[in-house]
Amino acid sequence: MSESLQADVVVVGGGNAALTAALAAAEAGASVRLLEAAPQAERGGNSTYTAGAMRVVFDGPDSLRALMPDLSESDLAETDFGAYTEADYYDDMARLTQYRADPDLVEQLVTRSHDTLLWMRGKGVRFQPSYGRQAFKREDGRFRFWGGLAVEAWGGGPGLVAGLYEAAAKAGIAVHYQGPGHSLLTDDAGVRGVRARIEGGTVDVRARAVVLACGGFEANAAWRARYLGPGWDLAKVRGTRFNQGDGIRMALDAGAMPAGNWSGCHAVAWDRNAPEFGDLAVGDGFQKHSYPFSIVVNAAGERFVDEGRDFRNYTYAAYGRRVLEQPGQVAWQVFDASVSHLLRDEYRIRQVTKAKADTLEELAARMEGIDGARFLATVRTYNDAVMTEVPFDPTVKDGRGTRGVAPPKSNWANRIETPPFEAYAVTCGITFTFGGLAIDPGARVQAVSGAPIPGLFAAGELVGGLFYGNYPGGTGLVSGAVFGRLAGVGAAQFAKEGAAL
Repeated sequence: MSESLQADVVVVGGGNAALTAALAAAEAGASVRLLEAAPQAERGGNSTYTAGAMRVVFDGPDSLRALMPDLSESDLAETDFGAYTEADYYDDMARLTQYRADPDLVEQLVTRSHDTLLWMRGKGVRFQPSYGRQAFKREDGRFRFWGGLAVEAWGGGPGLVAGLYEAAAKAGIAVHYQGPGHSLLTDDAGVRGVRARIEGGTVDVRARAVVLACGGFEANAAWRARYLGPGWDLAKVRGTRFNQGDGIRMALDAGAMPAGNWSGCHAVAWDRNAPEFGDLAVGDGFQKHSYPFSIVVNAAGERFVDEGRDFRNYTYAAYGRRVLEQPGQVAWQVFDASVSHLLRDEYRIRQVTKAKADTLEELAARMEGIDGARFLATVRTYNDAVMTEVPFDPTVKDGRGTRGVAPPKSNWANRIETPPFEAYAVTCGITFTFGGLAIDPGARVQAVSGAPIPGLFAAGELVGGLFYGNYPGGTGLVSGAVFGRLAGVGAAQFAKEGAAL
């Protein structure tokens, strides 16, 4: 390996945000090198570990068909996709972040979401309806989508990453695997490249502009404990082991302004015995997201969340924190046979921590570490509180809740009384961190002074200011793509106008 390389634009990262940045820069006429910390077999960052859900604006079947031209007339006749308007997207972002999200960044995310997916479609990325995760079949035989989320990448996260790398190869983008960035090369004019470790050697990759898109710090146990708080070093990591916060550190060392919710993160219910980092053979199968139809109890046998507060899309990213707060960082999701047909496929994988029994007493005895007597009392109290007079409907917030128990269950409450009973042990799985770098609407990294750092752009999980405390499901990949595209275009334009290397 030579001691130096060069390109118009260097992109640090190897997932969805990085690849969209690289593709946009190449499309704008820049020569591009991409530095992926992982070996080729583990490429793609957290994007590879996702289900590929995409929260995108659509006003009906025509706008969905633009993204998914394979949709047939029979698909449309048999499916109620609904609509997800710009106003819906704004409302969800404002409500779930308690109105803290940067309005200028949110505007870019919302207004550019559909056009960005169309652009990705033009690069060869395919999309499909997310029937298996976001729709239920109603009594009239039609599928009904819920929670504003109807689109996912074909083949999930692995399919998305494969499509983007294929497009990168066609665009002539040079990809360096096992090439983590170490520090930014700077001078009085701004950022001039990246010092990296490529195949074990130190290499200066000189460039006219740099895009940082290499994830948050969720895989760094020390940073989790430092910024998220005590106990977060014990969380499982849902995705890649390579997201150590290096891009954030590099930018802060160069004078960037930190932004966003540094004590917050996207964290979900994750199988208790999952490995410490993501397993590509299982993907996102360790998640356990059908809890709105369950009761969730801790080791003391007590409920501690409103399982039916909202659609899963709007609670799952916050409830992982609640599990982490419980004794032993563990909880059990308990279902009976009346709802077992609604459980997602992830409950049927081989690598699952599960108890099953024909009586609640037998179930309690098989739920490792739980206070069985208290659990049985909790079930009795909960069952007596269920508003059985209200019809159950999993496709809407049905108002079938509880009376007189704390915490309440606001929707989808069913008595736990029909055998066989099933219980699934979960802990906290962290997806990505919410704190990161301050950027402007053009994805330019901002200095502490408030001015852009010349030649430095950012996209993806290391951007701060979008998510606070919670997160609307499917927004991560779309925000990565939207700001990745903006960063790539901005970097290419800066490179055209910049000084010689």
